[in-house]
Amino acid sequence: MELKRVVVTGLGAISPLGNTLSETWEGLINGKTGAGPITQFDASKFKTQFACEVKGFDPLQLMDRKEARKCDRYALLALSAAAEAITDSALDTEKEDLDRIGVIFAAGIGGIKTFEEEVMGYDEERGPRFNPFFIPKMISDIAAGQISMKYGFRGPNFATVSACASSTNAISDAFNYIRLGKANAIVTGGAEAAITRAGVGGFNAMNALSTRNDDPERASRPFSASRDGFVMGEGAACLILEELEHALARGAKIYGEIVGTGMSADAYHLTASHPEGLGAKLVMKNALEDAGMKPEEIDYINVHGTSTPVGDISEAKAIKEVFGEHAYHLNISSTKSMTGHLLGAAGALEAIACTLAVKEGIIPPTINHEEGDEDAEIDYKLNFTFNKAQKKEINAALSNTFGFGGHNASMIVKKFIK
Repeated sequence: MELKRVVVTGLGAISPLGNTLSETWEGLINGKTGAGPITQFDASKFKTQFACEVKGFDPLQLMDRKEARKCDRYALLALSAAAEAITDSALDTEKEDLDRIGVIFAAGIGGIKTFEEEVMGYDEERGPRFNPFFIPKMISDIAAGQISMKYGFRGPNFATVSACASSTNAISDAFNYIRLGKANAIVTGGAEAAITRAGVGGFNAMNALSTRNDDPERASRPFSASRDGFVMGEGAACLILEELEHALARGAKIYGEIVGTGMSADAYHLTASHPEGLGAKLVMKNALEDAGMKPEEIDYINVHGTSTPVGDISEAKAIKEVFGEHAYHLNISSTKSMTGHLLGAAGALEAIACTLAVKEGIIPPTINHEEGDEDAEIDYKLNFTFNKAQKKEINAALSNTFGFGGHNASMIVKKFIK
């Protein structure tokens, strides 16, 4: 069976850097930070009092108040990113075979805000009295369902849940469904809105978050010696993946071509990556093999790079082993230094960063690197693209995402050549 080619024909994003794709991309290439004090609840008693929040989001621009009340914040963010991506793709739902358009949309946690509010509002004396929309607002698959219902898409429809690898897994599934001929186009990506008491408190209990409360703008500092944990982010990112011939037939613009994806497991620890990067090595090798590419054909890696003491080291080790001498010639950057960690939405936003880096020839930086003294376990001869974006022709970019539970996913996007 001859596999179909899969291209990206639409993009949408709502992030801590801006409520549109263009605002988000401008923030990334200009080294903007989305970090600041938490405004969604009183965080004064928490170890971490800051995050990368989406600012000024008004769901009433998408739907009326009655409908908005039926959605958790994460699903509203998903609908916003999907609306932008679908508009950007110029897919005409009046003309398309909607049985052949699917939605595969991820969330690592889902409606934690709804869950928190309902459970904290439970009154033991009064007895159970829950909102009838509690369950459908909370479940992790409902963003995919909401998008399909809004546009009438009847193709493959589900959510992938693999912690911080979730939306890269969603993109991988969408890619495979299309290249196997099971859909003409798929709306894919991820959304997350976990900046809540339970979300921040839970990650604080694990000592996973930075506690740099006196300097939140510079708290996310991947690969720096003084890194002390990740910064929570929120938002949504959406890509329209489409079968090449279908895209060409309707005259769609093409951002790039998805050519391979990989998955692996660390099989090591609940939350920590393998110290030697075994799963990270395997997932990158799997993505390269799937794409039929050699390591030296990759020009840029958007790394998982969360700014945690252990994770950054193991990923850097894995890149050196997989790419050998070429590791010193390709560019590496972590856009989480600007957006924070969007958890289940991280992979989709970083896939967009890779796609636009390929299309525009600009590599977003890893900001907040200040230390001159080097961590002995990180090879600073690697090109981490610190603090300033770099213009460079990029033919192929790889994106890494690694999740709690040892879930690893990578994807490769190339410059489109007909």
